[in-house]
Amino acid sequence: MRREELVDLNAFLIVAEEQSFTRAAARMGTSQSTLSYTIRRLETRLGVRLLTRTTRRVSPTEAGERLLRTLAPALDSIAGEIEQLGQLRDRPAGTIRITTSEHAANRLLWPVLEKLLPEYPDVHVELAVQAGLTDIVAERFDAGVRLGESIAKDMVAVRIGPDLRMAVVGAPSYFAGKKKPKTPQDLAHHQCINMRMETSGRIYAWELEKGKRELHVRVEGQLVFNNIPMILRAATAGFGLACVLEDQVTGHIADGRLVRVLEDWCPPFSGYHLYYPSRRQSSAAFRLLVDALRYRQ
Repeated sequence: MRREELVDLNAFLIVAEEQSFTRAAARMGTSQSTLSYTIRRLETRLGVRLLTRTTRRVSPTEAGERLLRTLAPALDSIAGEIEQLGQLRDRPAGTIRITTSEHAANRLLWPVLEKLLPEYPDVHVELAVQAGLTDIVAERFDAGVRLGESIAKDMVAVRIGPDLRMAVVGAPSYFAGKKKPKTPQDLAHHQCINMRMETSGRIYAWELEKGKRELHVRVEGQLVFNNIPMILRAATAGFGLACVLEDQVTGHIADGRLVRVLEDWCPPFSGYHLYYPSRRQSSAAFRLLVDALRYRQ
């Protein structure tokens, strides 16, 4: 059914309910002449007369009565559905799709979702754990989670976590009989555990910084992984130094399984942000999740 036809049917229903073109026109906010033309257009299209007009009232013909019996429930159903859609603006409901890194999913998103979702059973969340940057518009995601420095300038960005730091660590057994590195140049004399980036396929160059000096250090060693848990497993087993996010080894350092070095070469950098294309037309469910994830110091 074309939009024009639906408008004509709605006009017929209102005229039949009001039994007056004058009152129907006032209710619809249009002129009597426009409304009369709309009804004539509908009758011409259907090939039957729908309304009987007298000086005192307007009443449906037999064909009009038959159409009303079918039309009124259908339009009531449409109106009810539109009302329900309107309620969704205020009641948190619906599905939210988010692309994120594995680290952010585990550290930031899941702790919030674990508390939030039981209170809002109509809210559904899909997390797509992906290593690389994703075009959230093209892939039809509602939002993405990435480090602040990697978010496009035309996106709305909401900070959801603290600043992060890298940490260079090794096991006590590895350092036995060795001098701990004091500068990035000293890494050339150490076994290091490399990481191959899933997105580019390249070996990650350790990013170290002190003052105005920024270095991308390429290290050597026996092992290369594309998985942080395996890097940590090899590091704690004494196979060499690893460069990972600080919060991934906090427990290892605290219990003595790993020892930190080059800490003065690992300054803080911008942490995770939730990003999305626009503030407009966001659902109540999306606004709820953004507020719950927002980082508050």
